[in-house]
Amino acid sequence: MSGTGLPPWVREILRCPVTGAILVDGEGPVGEPELHSTDPVRPLAYPVRDGIPVLLEADARSL
Repeated sequence: MSGTGLPPWVREILRCPVTGAILVDGEGPVGEPELHSTDPVRPLAYPVRDGIPVLLEADARSL
């Protein structure tokens, strides 16, 4: 499992819903787990709450 607690097979299929970019493990401003988009033009961070990625544009923050 990754730092977000997601199984590797789930990580392989998850993509940024806005740009389609690959998502990688990240850390939020206060250390909470996030998924970070690798899009070079519009990188976004998505929260992971209780081990569940919240892939909603409204909940994303810009990196």
